[in-house]
Amino acid sequence: MKNLFLSIAFLFGCTLSYAQNTVVSDSTKNSNVIINKDPRLDVLAKKESEFNDANMVLSGGKYVRGYRLILLSTSDRALALKIRSKLLQNFPDQKVYMSFQPPYIKLKFGDFLDKDEADKYKTDISNAEIISGNIYIVPDLVENKQDKTKQTTSP
Repeated sequence: MKNLFLSIAFLFGCTLSYAQNTVVSDSTKNSNVIINKDPRLDVLAKKESEFNDANMVLSGGKYVRGYRLILLSTSDRALALKIRSKLLQNFPDQKVYMSFQPPYIKLKFGDFLDKDEADKYKTDISNAEIISGNIYIVPDLVENKQDKTKQTTSP
């Protein structure tokens, strides 16, 4: 009895497995799709684009792919502030970025377009003995200094 029921269920399942139709009717070939879109979506997309452009601008320059130095990753805030102040005193032309990623405070240094320039500052910082640990060169989005100098020199 079980075998009979299973074989009927199997045959019924096999007939249903051929559910796809291979014949394509002519009415589906020439059909058009009409999209009704809320016009506020266009306004939203335009505002989002303007917002993204505004976020890319920093102090008159745009962000480009470049390099930064990771100098420190510590949970000691006082040490991070001490090293940050030493870096700003010794290298006033460069920026120091301090970020908190729990439980660590990370110090990043500089906006370098070339890896060679980043390596030069890495050796300068090592020679000044500001950092006792390792210094790493990492790719990051940095401020384009060339755009900044063009804006300050133009009349």
